[in-house]
Amino acid sequence: MQDDTPQSVETSAEKTGAEKTGAEKAGGWRGSRALWLDAARAAFEESGLDAVKIQPLAARLGLARTSFYWFFADRAALLDALLELWEAGNTGSLVAATERYSETVQEAVLNLIGIFLEDGPFGAGFERAVRGWAHGDPAVAARVNAADAARLRAIRAMFARFGFAEGEADVRARTVYLVQIGYISMQVAETMDLRMTRIPDYVKTFTGAGPAPAEMRRFAAAHGVHNPPASG
Repeated sequence: MQDDTPQSVETSAEKTGAEKTGAEKAGGWRGSRALWLDAARAAFEESGLDAVKIQPLAARLGLARTSFYWFFADRAALLDALLELWEAGNTGSLVAATERYSETVQEAVLNLIGIFLEDGPFGAGFERAVRGWAHGDPAVAARVNAADAARLRAIRAMFARFGFAEGEADVRARTVYLVQIGYISMQVAETMDLRMTRIPDYVKTFTGAGPAPAEMRRFAAAHGVHNPPASG
């Protein structure tokens, strides 16, 4: 008996390829703005600004170079879109975390720390790449400085909401923020379990008291850790 499985698979693959080619010819499939932007971000994080060029991105995506111009006027427009993506993702997630409901300042700080963990929305690689770019571009440096100011303002407001005086709120905000940016800039390598053991003492340092056991349990569970460390 003849085994026709390989032939069936091959026929299906050929059909899919033919359908795709036909669709591209008929509709001129060009990807999407999000697809090009995601590819640019990935190349940027992996290899730096020089990797964010139209032809290499087209090759990466398997698209025609001309497809790019359906979504961006030029490379400068793509680079500006990258900065907007960084501002929305990193600064946006930080500000949102400071505004989340919390019953105590310890819980508020846990909300903030959570965005910087491996499963959080704050892109560490993206942050490093943008800060590296800023070293050689004054316009980008100005946007990074503005982002830092907005982030610190949001964290200060979070501490002020819990009754900290202006000067103390400022110093505590800087302590929280600079520690987190230090982790990113130094590319500190910690397992989630090790990081989790340090978090109660970080919270105590940042706020003056450790998180309640229930707060720590909720935080750990939200990040997939089922045996949270004891909090003081």
